[in-house]
Amino acid sequence: MRIGVPKEVKIHEYRVGLVPGSVRELVLHGHELLVETGAGAAIGFPDEAYAAAGARIAPDAASVFAEAELVVKVKEPQRDEWARLRPGQVLFTYLHLAPDPEQTKGLMESGVTAIAYETVTNAQGGLPLLAPMSEVAGRMAVQVGARCLEKEVGGAGILLSGVPGVPSGRVAIIGGGVVGSNAARIAHGMRAQVTVLDRNPRALEALDVEFNGMVDTLFATRDAVERAVLEADLVIGAVLVPGAAAPKLVTRATVARMRPGSVLVDVAIDQGGCFETSRPTTHADPTYVADGVVHYCVTNMPGAVARTSAVALNNATLPFTVDIAEKGWQRAAAENPHLAAGVNVHAGAVTHPAVAKALGLPLAELPR
Repeated sequence: MRIGVPKEVKIHEYRVGLVPGSVRELVLHGHELLVETGAGAAIGFPDEAYAAAGARIAPDAASVFAEAELVVKVKEPQRDEWARLRPGQVLFTYLHLAPDPEQTKGLMESGVTAIAYETVTNAQGGLPLLAPMSEVAGRMAVQVGARCLEKEVGGAGILLSGVPGVPSGRVAIIGGGVVGSNAARIAHGMRAQVTVLDRNPRALEALDVEFNGMVDTLFATRDAVERAVLEADLVIGAVLVPGAAAPKLVTRATVARMRPGSVLVDVAIDQGGCFETSRPTTHADPTYVADGVVHYCVTNMPGAVARTSAVALNNATLPFTVDIAEKGWQRAAAENPHLAAGVNVHAGAVTHPAVAKALGLPLAELPR
């Protein structure tokens, strides 16, 4: 199969769909790789490294999209890229369609088969292609939250770790999954006072065991969430419903009651955000203040540590990429229901239940 890797065009996105090591693996499997010039240069993967791995270097994105049967990316295609997609072509990337009707329409009109990393599942009910970026985002959330608590950014001027004689900051993490558990590890390591809220008793039990009771765990009732948010210096939104828009767990009225200079980091912003006051931001302009509270709502947080993120993502996606290339998407999906769960759009129709429900669109069956 001819596999294309275009350079990412979303602002401040430096990750790349395939790193040279992944390209070499696919070439060894007998596939042809076409990589746009400069696709990985910003994170230390020059064209020479791709050529040495066996790829052909394309002069521009148009060449990659025109020739590739399978396009492997990181972020959702932008408007200019929709027009380059075509029927019979396969797109494998993050999509996050539930809060994005415009992109969904663009993909439907292109006729492409779009497979979303974030809805591919595994036998344990997890999301293996979202997990690496969730780990990165969870760890980053505390790092950026601590920075936002500094006075010059608009925060209350609190050092998250505290110092002798001064209490450490209080962190509330809404969601105890991959993002939340990784955020808890970093916040606890920084000696913050940490509370994790979740509706899954097993997740809370696992966190209690891991931290030996040194991190507070609460069942996430509306009352518990509200109290934890109002008491916190830093709140991290880490809730995900696979394929669907994130639930709004913190109301605008609650945000207005938070202490001035508190910080909200909305890791769920890719799926619409879990705070009513959230709106997407970029790495170029990552924060804004609403009701006296600093909001950090960058839609591609792992892009800030692009080299680490790209390699971690490739470690997870490569087996699926190989499977699609070896068998074609239809056979690969038929043999692997977890990959089939990743197919969000095919031949002009939405094929993922949560996306169809979120956007009020008809749900189509995958061809067998």
